[in-house]
Amino acid sequence: MIRIVLSPGFKKAQQVFLACAYFAGAEVLFRMTDGAIAYEASKYLVILFMLLGMFFKGINGKGYPYFLYLILLVPSILMASTTLSFFANFRTNIAFVLSGPVCLGIAALFCYDRKVTNKQLLDIVMYVSLPIISMTVYLFLYNPSIKDTLSGTASNGAMSGGFGPNQVSTALGLGMFAMVVRLFMKSPTLFLRVLNIVVLGGMTFRAIVTFSRGGVVAAVIVIAAFLGSLFYRSSYRMKNQILVSFVLMCITIAITWMISSDQTMGLIDKRYANENAQGIKKKDITTGRIDLFKEEIDGFLGSPFLGIGASRVKDIRVENSGTSLPSHNEIGRLLSEHGLLGIVIIMILIIKPMGYRTSNKRNYFFYAFLAFWFATINHSGMRIAAPGLLYAFALLNVVPEAYYRKSLKKAVKKP
Repeated sequence: MIRIVLSPGFKKAQQVFLACAYFAGAEVLFRMTDGAIAYEASKYLVILFMLLGMFFKGINGKGYPYFLYLILLVPSILMASTTLSFFANFRTNIAFVLSGPVCLGIAALFCYDRKVTNKQLLDIVMYVSLPIISMTVYLFLYNPSIKDTLSGTASNGAMSGGFGPNQVSTALGLGMFAMVVRLFMKSPTLFLRVLNIVVLGGMTFRAIVTFSRGGVVAAVIVIAAFLGSLFYRSSYRMKNQILVSFVLMCITIAITWMISSDQTMGLIDKRYANENAQGIKKKDITTGRIDLFKEEIDGFLGSPFLGIGASRVKDIRVENSGTSLPSHNEIGRLLSEHGLLGIVIIMILIIKPMGYRTSNKRNYFFYAFLAFWFATINHSGMRIAAPGLLYAFALLNVVPEAYYRKSLKKAVKKP
């Protein structure tokens, strides 16, 4: 925060982005090690840094749909004040479900059409990866022996640093994407290429052995979106280099999978084949998420106009079954808890960036960032800051280095 305040005006936005990227990448590590001041601290810090950026640099008026998006979140709080049960903690329940969406809205407001260069964007991706590398090392130290902690084909907390496998898998999937970016765009020497491949292999291994498929599948989708954009926009010579790196990446992932299969004694193969430890096919590939989504749709049908109120879905599950399962699907939660306003929110989140893309096609990571947001909110909701922040980064205006330097000179010359 000190660097944001004290840095020159033309550097403030980048300092905001780097700070947000680092704390978003570190969020799960802080949670699993009890290193954060509060459970939602990283989201609050991202909001704080973005608000500081707005104070110093302002916002683009064309991003007004995200201001409307934030306003549309308010009615669900008012509804919750009348629908939440007496024993529910109003403040913590509201903060749990709305801190992620608010984080996305604030970040999108500040990032919309904010100018950055490709080099700055790569630095942002690097800052996301640094704490995830630390988390990977922590996981190897916390759980060095995979075979000693096997417990079937269900998600495994012991292999996830003693924390929720879903969130750990999501963070590691984000790290895998960041390391693929480093491999393809920031590996000018053989040493760096080998180093990035080794780190990518380590992250992939730890993501696979959490037995939580969501983060790994999301990583595959995001990496495919990034490589597709990169390959499409590259010259013939660059395409040949991309193909070489792609072959190395595939070999690395194949070797990592074989090691994972050996260390888990074939259970990981059954997990991804949707089988239990005995090899019997499971009926539900989503491990109960479809049932949760159906409950959320029932909530929408029961109160379609203003919804049932923020966090009411979780409250209903406590009343009916005694379990406090939170929403895993943000789309279903928006529909049930916000009603028709939730449909408007979803339309804003999808249509606005696509409209922006028509006039700004220089961001290599646009589809990758949006893919991470969409894939993550459909299996893990918005429990961490990363999907909302990467959504906002998709709205950045990537400009050529020469244009940025020219703008910089003008800014420095101003009295």
